[in-house]
Amino acid sequence: MKTVSSIVENYIKTKPFLLNALSLGIINLTSLSRNIMSELESEFGKEVKQGAVVMSLKRLTEELDFRLNHKINKVIKNIGEITVRSALTDYTFSVSETVLNKQAELISDINGFPDVFYTSSRGVNEINIVVSNTVNKLVDKHFSNEKLIQKLDNLASITVKLPKENIVVPGIYYFIFQRLAWEGIIINEVISTSNEFTILVGEDQVDVAFKVIKDLKN
Repeated sequence: MKTVSSIVENYIKTKPFLLNALSLGIINLTSLSRNIMSELESEFGKEVKQGAVVMSLKRLTEELDFRLNHKINKVIKNIGEITVRSALTDYTFSVSETVLNKQAELISDINGFPDVFYTSSRGVNEINIVVSNTVNKLVDKHFSNEKLIQKLDNLASITVKLPKENIVVPGIYYFIFQRLAWEGIIINEVISTSNEFTILVGEDQVDVAFKVIKDLKN
């Protein structure tokens, strides 16, 4: 059964930036309720009292304050080291019967270059390889017969070490990526393990992205 509270909550959840602004307490709830009344009434199927909308927004704001500003902030404050690497190239190839063998050959060659950055991930139809641009020729050689979907140069990586609590607190990645989106940061790739994640951004945006993530700890 639809209620005013459930409709208001569903509406707000579809507006990420509005959701965050509510959690920060920087929105006038009366003005917001007035602006969204027509959409809420259309969803509810009948007239909705503005006072009921305001009260629903107030309850939601209080819940967000606890969920975001307490649980998530506790984890964010304990972010570990942040590592930046530049001069990277991002390759995306189609998955084939031979692509893993090519990857093994590439890794064998790269082992002779101790300072080279290398990471890879595989989806259902694509395999992604990120390397220091100093070994681009090796990738081009080993994967010459593979289908190249995309190649992006002049990238930088930011690797963030998260506290172990990140796996039991919902919304950690959402919170971080939302802040990056606010600054207009374009994330080319996201690579993660249990307690750390790496994002790839353009070298022209890495300084801003690094500052955004670093400032989350303050």
